[in-house]
Amino acid sequence: MKVNIYYGGRGLLDDPTLYVINKMQEVLTELRVEVERYNIYEHKNSISTLPQSIKDADGIILATTVEWLGIGGYMQQFLDACWLYGDKEKIAQTYMQPIVMSTTYGEQEGALTLTNAWEILGGLPCSGIWGYVDDLVSFEMNREYTLFIEKKAENLYRTISQKIKSLPSSNQAITRSVLRTQQLELTPQESEQLSKYVSDDMYVKKQKEDIEELATMFKDMLGQANADDEAAYIAELESHFVPQEEFEATYLFMIDGKKKPLTVQVNGDELNCFYGQNGTIDVYAKLTVDVMNSIVKGRMTFQRAFMTGEMTAKGNFKTLRMLDRIFIFES
Repeated sequence: MKVNIYYGGRGLLDDPTLYVINKMQEVLTELRVEVERYNIYEHKNSISTLPQSIKDADGIILATTVEWLGIGGYMQQFLDACWLYGDKEKIAQTYMQPIVMSTTYGEQEGALTLTNAWEILGGLPCSGIWGYVDDLVSFEMNREYTLFIEKKAENLYRTISQKIKSLPSSNQAITRSVLRTQQLELTPQESEQLSKYVSDDMYVKKQKEDIEELATMFKDMLGQANADDEAAYIAELESHFVPQEEFEATYLFMIDGKKKPLTVQVNGDELNCFYGQNGTIDVYAKLTVDVMNSIVKGRMTFQRAFMTGEMTAKGNFKTLRMLDRIFIFES
């Protein structure tokens, strides 16, 4: 039999949780149980890989200390890693005993948090240990407390060896229904490999750099697309412009699919085309991209598009008819 102990405290000398798990380890060793201990704070850069160590354990102990509020960051990160990268099939067969000691308040809530978390992960919780310690020396010298801890260690050994079952809980029902779609659909091997990648700072840094590079590339592509969009048809209009003496007019084309209208200003032999709206408009025209493409390629005239209803317009119709004189497109 093997039991892993995961300690989520900070390793302070006056941490009462250390005394409890040391006593638990002594008793389990006397019962010929192989005990391996993981101080999570020593693995803070590779917490995501720690859940893989559960694979060869029959049971685990999750031990932490409430110093001011809750179970603390290290233990929470470990549980997050179990949810994301742990082998759920193995966790479902693994017993867990919570140990939460407090120097302030909230040891019962902390133990309940660990129990609920393990049940939602699909594991098998055992009766745990929790308590408030005001004076560490008095706590360690109290024989009754020591006997209580030893009994809890024996109960853990008995539970694991006899595979004692517990009644089903609503947390397990939540896992099967509400939370089942939020887990990563990975095989145990893929989860293990992913946890190694996540714990590799160089790999994560490289991935972030690659994502930033892709984001920059797409921004450049989007910017180029926007620039191309705002230059559409302007070159064709300028190259096919036929000046008309003393003719002045401003046209505004609303082209479907374009964010801005195309404005065409004619003043004698001067032509100014741009996307946007500025000043007084003589003719408003609305048409599709396909119709505009047909016009600039010489397959259709502005007048024909208007007469067939493929282009709608309002304003001075004499000015509208001038479009086919100042812009001559030949197919």
